[in-house]
Amino acid sequence: MMNTVNPANHPDLDAKMSEIESEIRNNFSEDGRASIRKLPAVQAYAAYYRKFKKTYHVQLQIESVAFKNRNLPRISALVSAMFAAELKNQLLTAGHDMSTVQLPVVLDVAKGHESYTSMNGKVQILSPTDMFISDNKGVISSIIYGPDNRTPITPDTSEVFFTVYGPEGISSQQMTSHLEDIRSFVNLVSPDAHTATLEVISG
Repeated sequence: MMNTVNPANHPDLDAKMSEIESEIRNNFSEDGRASIRKLPAVQAYAAYYRKFKKTYHVQLQIESVAFKNRNLPRISALVSAMFAAELKNQLLTAGHDMSTVQLPVVLDVAKGHESYTSMNGKVQILSPTDMFISDNKGVISSIIYGPDNRTPITPDTSEVFFTVYGPEGISSQQMTSHLEDIRSFVNLVSPDAHTATLEVISG
């Protein structure tokens, strides 16, 4: 998306996030964690994460909203828009400052020797068979270890690149609808922002 602004918060986006939080609590608080684990999208990601002996962290975030009365993190408008859609649709998403991404961008499967510096500043070696995205300089995110620290969204981001990972069990339509939700949430804050490309890549 181009021509975005990224304030710390925005009342319209805050209201949308509160609406999503309420929906999560209304939908899941009475039936317990099992009701979240039964969601088809959560099941698809959980199956993927199990191959790496990991738990799908978006599932844990939904549970914290539903059962611990925690709110979605309000970091910045662009990041909040991404988080809101991520929890609404249960789809794993990453966001990058497009000005720091060096084309071309490639979706690939790790062989196990690839590495990058993750958000915590540590060098991370990818797990074999994990999906990852790279640009001309290196890895910018992977499913299991998340985004890098070279291309993050910042307060000055005016061009943003959102990606959603779709393992087996996640349809192209789900990913398209999810990206459209992100766009609509970003437009609450940046009404003049426009989408340069919205595309689903099949591996």
